[in-house]
Order: sequence, then C-alpha cells, then structure tokens
Amino acid sequence: MDADGGIVGRLTVEEKAALCLGSDFWHTAAVERLGVPAVMLADGPHGMRRQPDEGDHVGIGGSLPATCFPTASALGSSWDVEVVRRVGAAIGVEARAQGVAVVLGPGINIKRSPLCGRNFEYLSEDPFVSGVLGAALVEGLQSQGVGASVKHFAANNQETDRLRVSAEVDERSLREIYLAGFERVVRSARPWTVMCSYNRINGIHASQNRWLLTDVLRDEWGFDGLVMSDWGAVHDRVAALAAGLDLEMPPKLGISDAAIVAAVQSGELDEAVLDQAVARVLRLAEQAPSEPGPDFDVAEHHALAREAAAASVVLLRNDDAVLPLEPAAGELVAVIGEFARSARYQGAGSSQVNPTRVENALDELRAALPAGVDLEFSAGFTLDAVEDADLANEAVDLAARADHVLVFLGLPAADESEGFDRTHLDLPANQLALLPRLATANSRLIVVLSNGSAVRLSTWEQHAAALVEGWLGGQAAGGAVADVLLGTVNPSGRLAETLPLRLEDTPSYLNFPGEHGSVRYGEGVFVGYRGYDALGTEVSYPFGHGLSYTTFAYDALDVSVTGSAADGDLGINLSCRVTNTGERTGHEVVQLYVGDPVAQVRRPVRELKGFAKVSLDPSETLKVDFTLTSRDLSYWSSAHGGWVLEGGTFELAVGASSRDLRLTTSIDVEAPPLLPHLDAMATLEEWLAHPAGAAALRELVGVDADGNPRGILADPGLLKLIGNFPISSIASFPGLGLSPDGVDQLVEKVAN
Repeated sequence: MDADGGIVGRLTVEEKAALCLGSDFWHTAAVERLGVPAVMLADGPHGMRRQPDEGDHVGIGGSLPATCFPTASALGSSWDVEVVRRVGAAIGVEARAQGVAVVLGPGINIKRSPLCGRNFEYLSEDPFVSGVLGAALVEGLQSQGVGASVKHFAANNQETDRLRVSAEVDERSLREIYLAGFERVVRSARPWTVMCSYNRINGIHASQNRWLLTDVLRDEWGFDGLVMSDWGAVHDRVAALAAGLDLEMPPKLGISDAAIVAAVQSGELDEAVLDQAVARVLRLAEQAPSEPGPDFDVAEHHALAREAAAASVVLLRNDDAVLPLEPAAGELVAVIGEFARSARYQGAGSSQVNPTRVENALDELRAALPAGVDLEFSAGFTLDAVEDADLANEAVDLAARADHVLVFLGLPAADESEGFDRTHLDLPANQLALLPRLATANSRLIVVLSNGSAVRLSTWEQHAAALVEGWLGGQAAGGAVADVLLGTVNPSGRLAETLPLRLEDTPSYLNFPGEHGSVRYGEGVFVGYRGYDALGTEVSYPFGHGLSYTTFAYDALDVSVTGSAADGDLGINLSCRVTNTGERTGHEVVQLYVGDPVAQVRRPVRELKGFAKVSLDPSETLKVDFTLTSRDLSYWSSAHGGWVLEGGTFELAVGASSRDLRLTTSIDVEAPPLLPHLDAMATLEEWLAHPAGAAALRELVGVDADGNPRGILADPGLLKLIGNFPISSIASFPGLGLSPDGVDQLVEKVAN
C-alpha cells in the first residue's frame, strides 16, 4: 500500500472524509475497493480491554480476558525501565493475539493534584519519570508490531468538567512540566499515534489546537504518526482537521464526514490538508498487522505481572525491622482487612481489564507461610464505609491474640475512578476508626495499602510499625505483596509522587479543580516536590522515597565537563559509587537532581534529571554513571521563545530521594549571556543590561562638561524609581534626555 499518494490520489473526497473518522466505536474506516482495511483500536494502558466482535460496545464490562498488569500508579513507583519495557511487550503480544492494531495507552499526564480521579492511570508527578517510563512502555509495546497511542495530549490533569474545562497555564509550565514527558516519548520511542485530550488549553480545545498538534508536536518534535481524538473530544471536525487531528473517534457518521466534504467543496478547507491526514490514516493501516498473532502464555504473563507488582511496592516505614515477616512455628499471624480477601487491584473506567485470574493476599500468605504457623483472618470493616461493630470487635480480639498483625487498608473502588475527582485524601472513616483500636491491642501493626493515588497518612500512621504502599498492583498484586511481606522479594519501589501531610499543603490546592469552566495553573512549574521543596513544606514521605531490607552507602562522586554551551556540545559526566552495606541482595534507585540557585526566573530548588535502578549483592559496589546536556540545565524562556541555558553555578546532588541527598557538588557553566529584546517597550533597566543598548543610550543622553552622565542616567535614585518603565514612557518626561524621536533613533540603531 502506497500511503504517500498512490492511494490518496485515487480516493474521492467522500472516501477521504470517511477515512478521517472511525467506522464504528473501535475501528477505523475501510475502503474495500482499494484494499484499505479497517484497523482495530482498544483500551489497554495496563492490559487489554478488547470488546468482543459482536456488537459495538461502549460499556466497560464484558471484554476479552487479558492480563491485568500493575496500573501506572504502581509501575511508576517501580522506577524500573526494563520491567516496564517487558510489561509493554507483553501487552503488545496480547494485543496481537486479540487482533488489535493500536493500544490506547500509555497515559503519561502529570499528577498535578493527588485528587485527580484518574491518577492511577498516570505514572508520576515528575515529567522525567513519566517520559522515561512512558517511552519504555511504548518501545516494549511497539516491539511486537502493534502501535501505542500516547495520551492525553495535553494538560489533562483532572476529571472535573473534563470535556469543557480550560487549563489556563503559561507556556513555561507547559513546556517544562506538562509537555516534557510527551516530548521525550515522541522523540525517543516514536509512537505510532498520539491521542489528544478532552480539555481546552488556554481557551482552545486540544482537538482544535493547531499550536499543540502541529506547531509543537510535528514541527518542533518531528512526530510523523497519526493524531486521534479521545472518544468524544471533537466539537468541530473541520477546525480539528485543520489543526492537525487526523482521526475522530468515535465517528459522528453523516455529520463530521459531511462537514469535511462541504468545507473542501466551499474552499474553507484546503484539500491538501485533508490529503495529509488521509495519508497518515493509510500509513497506520499499512503498519497494522494483517492477521492476529498466536495466543499468549497466560501463566507466563501472570508471572510477569507478579514480578512487576512486587517491583512497584514501596516500603514507606519499617520501625525496628518488623519486616520481613519471619514467624516461627506455633505463632499466629493475623490478617485483618477486607482488602486482603477482596483484592483491589485496578481502577474503574475505560482501563478496566477482565483479568485472566486474580490473586488475593490472604490466600497467597496462607500458602506461603512456613509449616506450623497459624493464620487467622478477620474482615474488620466493610468496603461500603459503613461502621460494623461486630466486625471491628472481632478484628481487635484477633489482633490481641496474634504474634504478628497484617492490616490491609485502602480506597474502595467507589472512591476513585475515571469520571470524577476525589474531594479529600482520607481513608474511609470505618478503617480509620479501627486502626487505633488494633494498635492498642497489638503495637506491631504492619499496614498494607491498596489505592490508586496518594492518601493522607499523617493522622494515623503513628499506629503502624511498618507501612507498605501496594498501589493498584494488577491481578497478581496479592502474591506480590505476600512476596514482599515475607522477604521473598526485597522491596525496591520508590515514590513517584509526594505523599503530603495534608491536602492543604499541595501546591495546586487553591487552584484545583477550578470554577466556571476554567482552572488556573497558578503554581506554575512548582508541581509536586518542586513546590514542596520551594516552600520548605514538610511532607509525610518525599518524592523518590522507599526503603529496602538492606542498606546502601554512596561515595566517590566525580564530575567532569566537556564541550561548551556556546558550541552546542556541552556534556556533564557524573559518576558515583553505591555499595550494598546490608546482608541481603537489593535494588537501589540512584537519583540525580540539578538545581540552579541564581537565575533570571524562579526555578525549583532541585529537579530530577537522571536515575538508575541497580541490583547489588551484599558488600558489592557498583559505579553509576550519568550524562547531562545543556537541555538538562535549561529552562523555557517565553521572552526568548525557547530553551535557554543561563550561565552560572549549578548544584548537583545524588541520593535516595528528593530529600535524602547523599552526595552533592557544584559546577560552574559558562554560557552566552541572555540579552533582552530591545524595542520601545523595553524597560530602561533592560536597555542598560544590554551592552549595545547601554552604549547607544549613553551616547544619546550624553555627558556634561565634567564627563558625568546627563538626564536620566545622572540620578541613581531616579533610575531605581523608574528603571522598570519602558523607554517610550520615559520619553514623555521632561528633562531626562529622551524624546520620542530619540527612542526611535535608539531602536533603529540597535536593530542595525
């Protein structure tokens, strides 16, 4: 199939218009007379949700069985590029087996607020983590000959009013936070497709935003794939097509295609624009597998799901090394909490998978405990948040008798889902009421959480000796948690989002979820740990935090600089050594942060610019290397219309979290000066900061007989008072040596 024009030229306008819409809820359109097949799309950010062939299903249930891998909230906490890539490849295998050509995922939107109902589908509050792990998922998936659809592009950070709300966000914040992950995925992993978001961005729907879909995505980043809509995101098909949206899903048959035809016939839409979109649809059809692949190995994929879930578990605290659990014969292990029996392992909405099997922690613990160890279970509470005194009393009695107490808490499915945002961070009241009673009965509580987004810990974690964040870990989460609790797996997950003390501390608190159809991103670039660190706000657990059953030491930090910013080949090579100082093999996530303490704009205290997850045997030492480029030191300057590197001193830190920095150093980087743009609206201070502008201004104003500056330049106090006035305004002030004609001369002189 020649998607570059051979077929395009043989299509009627009506056929071209039809190709830019789906043919039904899950398929692109076919052109049978020219051999163009329909392509099947399906949800699948953490496992396939492929609806059966019969009927056109909009519903969430009834999809074909597939492996439910850990959700993005869990995979993000793995910080494990290779495991994430393998999960992507396995999803690709299952997509092939089910005849799916494009998997609608991964979602890599930023966790701007912990209240976002869809946070379980997203990887991190940090664009570097989101970009690196998102790229790994795409690479793994597409290695199997099926396409990914990276979503939701862009600034889709809430569910409230999600189809209409306008994200009012400045360009610097967009570039540094909300677009950066997408940029990394597009440039490094080359996804087949990108899915636009529902929301508006600064007043313009993403589906109709040419700056976003064409200027940035294609012209700047070099994306050459297909852009599709989220389901129902198109409001004006012609405007969307002109903006760069190639495929509308699901189709408004007889409406959108008719509008395209009419726009071409009237001259409103250049047919060349339509042809370009059609060529991209044809290319996708050409890329798509022609036949389904072989069946997948259910047991093998389940084992991978368990491995990935275990790698994602975060050990938040472990007082007196109560974990790993090592019960002796004759001891009693109490398992308390309905979540141990009724596993919560995925979120609700379009990502919901029909799993091939489901493990729960209760059964897995019972099977794995050594002979002679007794296990008893008590539900303790119901999942509908209704107080049940009998269940609570039974649990307290069991805790008092037990040698070890495992308490499984979490958010019920009704508390977080696609479609709505949470209004608070607390666990249900019946769980919070039970916990202190259990702690009174037994002081060595081990609490395990099942939740898709951050919950408040600060009001109750003092009752827990150990705290394990299991997230929504997929169909094998129960076994994975058991593996970690019993020490079969050494926990290696690290937080990809900060856990705050309270909702009011979150950087977006005053600006989420907005009002009257608009949400102001008032925190700017200070999202997540960037905001907490800038304000010095205490948190429950910082970004990047996670404990192990072993310990690690860092030393031998070394930094060298090659090339230069001026020549465009600046390189910063950093290395350190990490040693396993404990008695167990374990993984450490070595994190590299960069800070720019003095700049023309306010910058975060530190930003993650590199990480490496390494495995170390006891006493083993490993050298870890990082390389930074100019971009890693740069910020987006709206004044200069691009990324700029401002010369000066940069602080480099390597550590185990954003607040556990083991090694620090600084480097001095030279860079061409950032000169302000000079025109009549440039301020006096800006003219004086520019070498050529300052010289021209001094020449125009002149000096007195003693050689001292005249006019405005003669009075330091006046300079301070009106230095931030545009020179065109100063020109109307008498006695300052500037006139409107003089301003015109200045502007002309520096322009030449």
